[in-house]
Amino acid sequence: MNVQTKSKTADNGVNVDALLGAREALTAAPQAANFTWRAECKWLNGMHSRSTMTGFFGLGEEHTHKTPYNIDADHPECFAAEDDGATPTEIVLAALASCLTGGVASVAQHRGIQLRAVTARVEGDLNVYGVLGMDPEIRNGFNAIRVSFDIDSDASIEEVEAVVAQSQKLSPVFDIIANPGNVKVTVG
Repeated sequence: MNVQTKSKTADNGVNVDALLGAREALTAAPQAANFTWRAECKWLNGMHSRSTMTGFFGLGEEHTHKTPYNIDADHPECFAAEDDGATPTEIVLAALASCLTGGVASVAQHRGIQLRAVTARVEGDLNVYGVLGMDPEIRNGFNAIRVSFDIDSDASIEEVEAVVAQSQKLSPVFDIIANPGNVKVTVG
């Protein structure tokens, strides 16, 4: 009996072959896997600032983005600010949603799952008593973060859940938030 298996294919816009090639290349040159990402933030006025990302180091050399990317941050008027940008905490949530969503697209592509739509919704709970110095027992950061996905695809719910779980497992931003590393702040 001749059994043929049909390979599922999908086109979610992710170059999986390049990603798999990078894995193979990095196995042979592990030092190239060390990346340094950079952002420069300039104060504009009040609580308004602009972060710019122009380049990074990786694969053993410096790289420049095709264009500088800017993110404005501020606080809403209820915090006596001008509301000229998202809050830094919202930017963190957006980074988490973006990283997980990109991971979903990559993992789905690799598994031959065609996506039609992906929406991630992220909420973070934060008590401002900590930020305002009103209660030293209340932390300044999020007490809880919730991520929910709406995914329209050709896969079963079990396959979609497995894709999301793998995206979470591989997400650097999820790891940064869930397992904070060593942060050093200097002046000068």
